[in-house]
Amino acid sequence: MSLEKLSSNKAFGGELTKYKFKSAALGGLDANFNLFLPANAAGGKVPVLFYLSGLTCTEDNGAQKGGFMGPAAQEGIALVFPDTSPRGAGVAGEDDDWDFGTGAGFYVNATNPKYARHYNMLTHVTLELPEVIQAAGLPIDFTRQSIFGHSMGGHGALTLYLSSVLSGTKQYRSASAFSPISNPTQCPWGQKAFGGYLQGGVEEAKDKYDATELIARTGGEPLHVLVDYGTGDNFYKQGQLLPENFLKAARDAGYDEVQVRVRSQEGYDHSYYFISTFGADHIHFHANFLKA
Repeated sequence: MSLEKLSSNKAFGGELTKYKFKSAALGGLDANFNLFLPANAAGGKVPVLFYLSGLTCTEDNGAQKGGFMGPAAQEGIALVFPDTSPRGAGVAGEDDDWDFGTGAGFYVNATNPKYARHYNMLTHVTLELPEVIQAAGLPIDFTRQSIFGHSMGGHGALTLYLSSVLSGTKQYRSASAFSPISNPTQCPWGQKAFGGYLQGGVEEAKDKYDATELIARTGGEPLHVLVDYGTGDNFYKQGQLLPENFLKAARDAGYDEVQVRVRSQEGYDHSYYFISTFGADHIHFHANFLKA
């Protein structure tokens, strides 16, 4: 699983590098990711923040449009930008819809045999990428990692974080999300994805892949969560995001605004204009825990 360097750009005193490798988790397909290393990584290992992108995106959207690298450089934090799905799996129908298949891996490990060989984004993000980055000798301290994301990637960030709390691995110190799909078993996007990728459909997803269901079970474990969504977001208005359900489940589980903060941002939409407006907030939020 050696890394091939595809491109490199100096940014904010650090370096953004695009890598490619053969992914075992994704069934032997090529996988790309972007890695931003701040200048201080030249002097030793730095903490890392994973950014998970949304539907139709690649490893480039967050790096190019998120506005994260400047604040990350200030804080001395590395950024990893994975892709959103396997590419070129050749599964019948994977390119038929924009919200399922290619570009829409939903950060699950598929159990439907049709998708199970390639669609394992959960393993790709949580295990494989840290392993290949460490094996390459890159200066990242994986004992200090956190995770954030947008929309489908916000769903991914929240569920991977909460699952790591529930399992006791505590892989991530904190999680944040922009306009996340907060209760996917109750919305069309999630129902479509889970109905395709999972043998047990929505019922199987409730235990593993729904942040609203997961936070109800974390049982007083300390959490560090920040969520922002825009009131002008059409997907919010259509009932795809359901942040209120997540907030209610968090409050019912006993979490206050210090541990789980959900902010509605007046008039903002679903776009990277919204994300880049609050990107620095999220980087500084994670820095509190990554540098503690």
